Amino acid sequence: MQVEVNGKVIETDAQGYLVNLDDWSKDLAGVLAQKDELELTSAHWEVIDMIRDFYQQHGTAPAMRILVKLAKKSLGATKGDSKYLYSLFPYGPGKQAARYAGLPKPTGCV
Repeated sequence: MQVEVNGKVIETDAQGYLVNLDDWSKDLAGVLAQKDELELTSAHWEVIDMIRDFYQQHGTAPAMRILVKLAKKSLGATKGDSKYLYSLFPYGPGKQAARYAGLPKPTGCV
């Protein structure tokens, strides 16, 4: 699959995850979100930035259970809740947020 961002063609796999993680940009995240009919807000970016930091530290995107714990620790109890995360990423917070963040599909996400 290919996505065009600012005149550059970027390769993704069949599920929309980047083939080359170095191709990620905030503009790409916005294009991927638009394809899902979603507009990224500051609340989305809090989560995206949080999981990008997690990936840099651990070399893997957080699965849903870890994502909820991470959000609770980093963003507070009201945002560290699966219901809140699903309100932002309705197609599955672990998978959808990782895709927008330019990360590989989290392990444990089917």
